[in-house]
Amino acid sequence: MAVGDVTVEFVDGDGGIVGWALADGPRPAGRDVAHANGVTEIDHVVMVTPRLERTTAELEEAGIELRRIREGETGIGKFRQAFFRVGRPILEVVESPDMSEDDPPRFWGITFTTADIDAAAELLGDGVGRIKDAVQPGRRIATVRKEAGLGLPVALISAKG
Repeated sequence: MAVGDVTVEFVDGDGGIVGWALADGPRPAGRDVAHANGVTEIDHVVMVTPRLERTTAELEEAGIELRRIREGETGIGKFRQAFFRVGRPILEVVESPDMSEDDPPRFWGITFTTADIDAAAELLGDGVGRIKDAVQPGRRIATVRKEAGLGLPVALISAKG
């Protein structure tokens, strides 16, 4: 499946993102099909890690440029995130205190840009939570509910204004 300029390959398994590859090259022909949900691209992929510095260093060693680090406070505690550009999508790496210090980083979720978030939410009905303001100014986001059975956390975000 093509989503914007990213090719997604589905494999049998227990769900989630099991691997990735960064490659330049042509997309397979004949895959440009619009979906009723209005998804146009992958906005960002979320990876969790027990040690943000270690994972950031590994990504930089692989030639992926760190764009910025964000630290802050939420209602459930402090957070630390690093952001990388991997083609058009963003790779968001989040430090997770719930992981063991020696755990490897792992993919956690994915956010898709949709041309019309209200129409996408209407299409999904009870399969999506309420639409709310996103962290990015001028954008709105909604989380697809676990009950939708997608195998990993998925969100829809409005297009950049």
